[in-house]
Order: sequence, then C-alpha cells, then structure tokens
Amino acid sequence: MESSGLNGLEKKRVKLALIPSILFVVLIWLVFVIDHTAVFGSGLSNLGIYPGIFKGLPGIFFSPFLHSSFSHLWSNTLPLLILIWMLFYFYRNIAFQAFIYLWMLSGIFTWIIGRSSYHIGASGLVFALLFFIFLSGVLRRYIPLIAVSLVVTFIYGSTIWSIFPIAELVDVSISWEGHLSGAISGLIIAVIFRNQGPQRPENIWIEEDEDNKEYEVLEDGET
Repeated sequence: MESSGLNGLEKKRVKLALIPSILFVVLIWLVFVIDHTAVFGSGLSNLGIYPGIFKGLPGIFFSPFLHSSFSHLWSNTLPLLILIWMLFYFYRNIAFQAFIYLWMLSGIFTWIIGRSSYHIGASGLVFALLFFIFLSGVLRRYIPLIAVSLVVTFIYGSTIWSIFPIAELVDVSISWEGHLSGAISGLIIAVIFRNQGPQRPENIWIEEDEDNKEYEVLEDGET
C-alpha cells in the first residue's frame, strides 16, 4: 500500500511539473499566431530586446514570446517543454524563483552585450535553463541530479557552439549574444541557489552504546 501511495505521489508530481511548461509553450504559440496573423495591424518584433537603448528594455520581458518564423518557434518548443518540466520537477521548491531570475537576467545581459538589432526568441531562456540544470546537479554532488545534468548535456550539448561569436558567421540571424547571456545567467543562478532546493542526503551514523553495536543511517535532505 505504501509503495502504491508513493507511486501515486510521483505521478502527481510529474503532472504538476508539466503544467508550467505546457502553459508557457502554449502562450508563446498563441503570441506567434497573433503576431503572424497581424491581428494588431503590425508585427510585434519591435517588442524584442534592442540593446543599449531605453526603448529596448521592455524586450527583456517580451522577447521570449516572439519568434521570427515557424522553424524558429519549433526549435525552441521541445527544449522549453523538457527543460521547464525538469526545473519544476527536480527543483520544485525553488523552480518559480529560479525561472523568473533566469528569464530576467538573460534578457538584461542580452541588452548589455547584444548587437544593435532587435533580439527575439526564447533561445536565451533555453540556454539559461540548460546551464542552470547542468551546473545545479554538479554543485549538489547528488547522483540523481548529476544524472539529470548528464542527460541534459547529452541531448543539448551539440548546441553549445552557438554561444560563441562564430555562430554569427554561420548564420547572421543567430543571436549568439542571447545564447551566451542565457548560459551566463544559468551558471550565476545555479551558484546562487546551490544551497537551496534538493541536496545530497547527509549520512549520520549514530552509535547506540558500546555493548550494542547497532547503527542507524538518517537521511537529511530535501527531495
């Protein structure tokens, strides 16, 4: 009965973690439809991040919802679904805070270092989530979370090249600045939150008495 109860609890956690990832993806698809059907009479690209000028600051909030094409949107959809789900499932106690900080910080860095052009898309947020999840698992030195880090690296490791300026030579439309900003943000927030959220259990050995050599292992860790 207890095992059945735990399985039920895990299934509930899996489903709950899916809610924010699905909602966010649905929202960016909705904005894409509104933008490309010109419901408001013109495109929304001018709501993106325009580095270095005051009018480009609102893009820090709006840019993840804006995509230039269907292929641009599609390339971000699956990573967002997976990475947001991982964040809210494995780091549920700090997930909302971390998500907001990753979103805002990656946008701020893009506004600081980006080229003089509108930067749009959720790729910066994707890289922020990617690097946060990777480093968080490593810093906690907790095998299940390290395993998650390795899975993330295996799936998305081949995209790391796009955080470097060489990406501009391959495709001038790639905002490597946004990708790099996301990566830096993920690393920073992972360090800041390293002592919050799930931690490696501490093994505490208690000797009951000299005659009775029995020990108890207590796991004191947030999961």
